[in-house]
Amino acid sequence: MDERLETTVTAAFDPIDLGGIRLRNRIAMAPMTRSRAYGPGLSPTESAAAYYAQRASAGLIVTEGTQPSPGGQGYPDAPGLHSAEQIAAWRRVTGAVHAAGGRIFAQLMHTGRIGHPSLLPDGLYPVGPSAVAAKGSVYTASGPKAYVVPRELGEDDIWQTVEDHATAARNAMAAGFDGVEVHGANGYLVHQFLAPNSNTRTDHWGGDDQRRTRFAVEVVRAVAAAIGPERTGLRISPGKPFGDIDEPEPDATYLALLRAVEPVGLAYLHLIESPDRALTLELRKRFAGVFILNARAENGYSGPDQLPLIEDGTADMLAFGALFLANPDLPHRLRRGGPYNSPERATYYGGDDRGYTDYPALPAAEEA
Repeated sequence: MDERLETTVTAAFDPIDLGGIRLRNRIAMAPMTRSRAYGPGLSPTESAAAYYAQRASAGLIVTEGTQPSPGGQGYPDAPGLHSAEQIAAWRRVTGAVHAAGGRIFAQLMHTGRIGHPSLLPDGLYPVGPSAVAAKGSVYTASGPKAYVVPRELGEDDIWQTVEDHATAARNAMAAGFDGVEVHGANGYLVHQFLAPNSNTRTDHWGGDDQRRTRFAVEVVRAVAAAIGPERTGLRISPGKPFGDIDEPEPDATYLALLRAVEPVGLAYLHLIESPDRALTLELRKRFAGVFILNARAENGYSGPDQLPLIEDGTADMLAFGALFLANPDLPHRLRRGGPYNSPERATYYGGDDRGYTDYPALPAAEEA
């Protein structure tokens, strides 16, 4: 009898191991700022617990950007992970997600120069790798405010910020999270160190591709040392202009970054894709851990058209943002081919539970 070898095709709905954690599928909920941390001391509310638990059918949830220190806040009502009351509130969120069978990582996001002094407590001021203001404005309680020239971080400040990330990572584990994602994307502090237009330093924190990666590498190392590399992920967005970032030649920077973090053994790399699919494939080839792709879509946010990227090996997992915001049962809808609720942009940031916990799941009769 002839023996035949069959090639197994990995699908989006197959389980995957992430640092020893078995995820039920390869669909991730991308981090999305919601500005609804109305609890004491900028802590998440019971509504946040409901919001995340509704989406627990994801293989992995990554929370909204969560500041590792009071000075890391760049948006109104964004949550933190630097106080006892925040840890206690997040514990209710993680408990709800775990009770629903889900897995959840906290995203640590220091916004750096993206923000405004009026958003910060105790006379704190936005900081950055260099005293270079971002073009644009941020929403505050008194309306839009232009970004200010940040205070350039000194050597001691840099190391304190690295330690703040490690402390916040330990706080995340105390709050019951399954791990932590370091936000190195979208124009925030880690990305500001990576980009040549926001990092004009000439010391060992800037000046060439390798030195501009140092801050990102030190943060990742510190977090991994604090909670374990198998519980640590990194998100990047090479060449993306969000936050007035300009990276005309990102390849060398990000290949240097991957070389530097390779010995750490991170659980995953989470890429927000640029139009350059060739860079995506090169980063995929060079990263040994789980590769999560927030794939570029021609018509706005990513959706079902991106699912073949797992089958063809471009990614191990796919992250969905706006579509997951509007469809709490997104993995089921993707499996059955829809239908999909449309996200309402007017309710993305702030407000009450409308556009937060009231997007309907498919009726139980349709889930068979």
